[in-house]
Amino acid sequence: MQLTLKNKSGRGTFIFSAMMLFFITACSKEHAVIPIPPVFPADTTQPAKTYLALGDSYTIGASVSTQERFPMQTWAKLALEGVKMSQPEIIATTGWTTGNLLSALAMNPPTKTYDVVSLLIGVNNQYQRRSQAEYKTEFTLLLNKAIGFAGGRKNSVFVLSIPDYSVTPFVQNSDTAAISNEIDQFNDINRQVSQELGVKYLDITSISREGRTDPAMQASDGLHPSGKQYQRWSALLAPMIKTSL
Repeated sequence: MQLTLKNKSGRGTFIFSAMMLFFITACSKEHAVIPIPPVFPADTTQPAKTYLALGDSYTIGASVSTQERFPMQTWAKLALEGVKMSQPEIIATTGWTTGNLLSALAMNPPTKTYDVVSLLIGVNNQYQRRSQAEYKTEFTLLLNKAIGFAGGRKNSVFVLSIPDYSVTPFVQNSDTAAISNEIDQFNDINRQVSQELGVKYLDITSISREGRTDPAMQASDGLHPSGKQYQRWSALLAPMIKTSL
């Protein structure tokens, strides 16, 4: 749906998309300040950039609103910087391991290439006690697929590290030191694979650990990141993407 607006003189027609209005009117129970994309003049000569986000609950944004997901906040920040980009396409489900994501992509593979692809996956491998050897094999397969979805442009692919959920109330009675250590081990793997394949890498794990002393970094379920935390991620990711474009 689109809404056409004119100024008082009748000149200067602009296009509002329904999504832009959604950003303006949305509020966050986690008190994140969501950036509002600007209104751009109608322009059919410049095709919009495309963004594919692959992952699990951290990408789909479990327990936060749609506009608080980190791909959506990244998109909004890029729009404010004048980057014309379509709304992100997300392939992610809460609870997915690397194997689950591979299966989903095999069943319904993307049929086009994208200007930007992000990948954040692995926390459920650790949580389900899957082996690190399996993770390395499957993560490598996924990252190669991500590069393919980006048309082979490695500088257009962004890997985000796995957040550390050991700081959340959900596991307060567990061995949090062991969980944190294992998250570091899985991140060592995805960082190494990212370096070997030559893609961009963003470490957001340190941000997630601020949740130990800042409850506002946690969503209402006591496990997943809040909109505030996702905002911190997007503040780092958006400039990296803009530079690559």
